[in-house]
Amino acid sequence: MTIVATGKAASSAAPSDKGVGPLLRAWRERRRVSQLELALRADSSARHISFVETGRSRPSEEMVLRLAEHLQVPVRERNALLVAAGYAPHYPETPLDSPALDALRQGLERLIRCYEPYPAFVVDAVYDVVAANRGMTMFLDSIPEFLLRPPLNAMRLTLHPEGLAPRIRNLPEWRGHLLAQMEREIALHRSEPLRKLYEEVAAYPVPVPDPEPGREPTDAVPYFALPLQIEHDGRTLSFVSSISTFNTPMDVTVAELAVETLLPADPATVKYLQTQLT
Repeated sequence: MTIVATGKAASSAAPSDKGVGPLLRAWRERRRVSQLELALRADSSARHISFVETGRSRPSEEMVLRLAEHLQVPVRERNALLVAAGYAPHYPETPLDSPALDALRQGLERLIRCYEPYPAFVVDAVYDVVAANRGMTMFLDSIPEFLLRPPLNAMRLTLHPEGLAPRIRNLPEWRGHLLAQMEREIALHRSEPLRKLYEEVAAYPVPVPDPEPGREPTDAVPYFALPLQIEHDGRTLSFVSSISTFNTPMDVTVAELAVETLLPADPATVKYLQTQLT
């Protein structure tokens, strides 16, 4: 699947009308860091941090970026902090289909293609799929058209009762894992679109997968992580998930991309995929 731009922002956060101080205080409290601890990390003083948060002192552009770094503020939100402080955004937000990101797109496409026959895909900050390999698209057979219309959303596709959910043999456990993952992302990024997506998918009714003929309810394979156990063409395949992001991104778009790979969790899954896609 060719990488495409979704055109959807990850966060609806806007600069505070009260300036940068309340925003910085909110991030500090979210990270559970005291003014003194933040001051020590940022080579400043608790007095100066207090003055910034209350609006008595306007931080320099360099100070805003330094505080944001030590508070682990997402790149998109760092721009919001700068604008609230009266500065221009520091990080560009380049469309994914821009020629400037040709090398990135080509690299991601090679990466997930080389992972075949195992599933791999790339998502943005609201889990819209921007690329997927053949190992992933093989699971899209019989999925209703309305779930496949762009932008295809990984969470909606997985948890919708007409999507992959009925095929997932351990749906309660996997659903709980995905919802907890989204909760962590919402706490980190303050993303309104992600919060709305969470509310949507959390409200889906949970279908009960049909028991697989000829297989005991418990599996003797000693999994080393929570597996995704999913049915395909009458067989149950087992995977564990790994998610990769870019280190020290300098662009909002790049910062919000994640590559998810599904590693076969047992020999039977390896053998089946190799016969299907090779």
